[in-house]
Amino acid sequence: MEWWQRAVVLQIYPRSYQDSDGDGVGDLRGLRSRLEYLEWLGVDALWLSPTFPSPNDDWGYDVSDYVGVHPELGTMEDMDALLAEAESRGIRVMLDLVPNHTSAQHPWFEREHRDWYVWADPGPDGGPPNNWRSVFGGSAWEWSEPDGRFYLRNFLPSMPDLDWWNESVRAAFEDVLRFWFDRGVAGFRIDVAHGLVHDRHLRDNSPAQPGDSATLQRLGQRLSGEVERERRLALIEQMWQSLFADRSIDAAQEAWLLARAAELLGLAPADVARIRST
Repeated sequence: MEWWQRAVVLQIYPRSYQDSDGDGVGDLRGLRSRLEYLEWLGVDALWLSPTFPSPNDDWGYDVSDYVGVHPELGTMEDMDALLAEAESRGIRVMLDLVPNHTSAQHPWFEREHRDWYVWADPGPDGGPPNNWRSVFGGSAWEWSEPDGRFYLRNFLPSMPDLDWWNESVRAAFEDVLRFWFDRGVAGFRIDVAHGLVHDRHLRDNSPAQPGDSATLQRLGQRLSGEVERERRLALIEQMWQSLFADRSIDAAQEAWLLARAAELLGLAPADVARIRST
């Protein structure tokens, strides 16, 4: 059994947990000052809600730098000190990673890698390319006048979706993970993991059905079975490719991890067999 399967994990929203300097905002130094208490409580691991730099349109879930610390929460030195003291007390620290989208103020979207995002030409009527709805209401597509195209934003207009079919996007996040693992982070909670891979054919979503969840009922639509299956297969294929790249994982471990991931994603054994044969 892995440590995270038996650990007592406490989620911390740093902004409201402990303020160390009286500015009304909780911070990493404040959290560090409570580690003795958290150790006494028997906490094995901390899951920190987003600590990255952000314009806070969605309170940290709109990231503008994946390898930094929000200045309202502290500095990288504060993060390093927190990680070191937590480790000395036997407490692991996990970060909340948001790989589905970035802030529109991220350098990738502003200038460096606009092609890393999901873009589409207008539909036949000049409007959005399909019927996808934003979780926050309205169309999931936002018009960009400079680009003459729509970009996908499943949340706020200021939170463009990344294109996880793009190998450069996946490579960039591998670098992000390495950066934080090297600093002593124990793991990550992945935000919007279910939505990382969009339907590359941009097909319309199907109408919600009476037995669907309240969220789907509110959106009024859901993914068709074919589209959802393809997206799940894409996720598992990406994982399989990553496993092959890590030579420290033997064949038995690869098989177990792939089967476990397939189980979590609801894939059939035949799908797993097809992926393993590629």
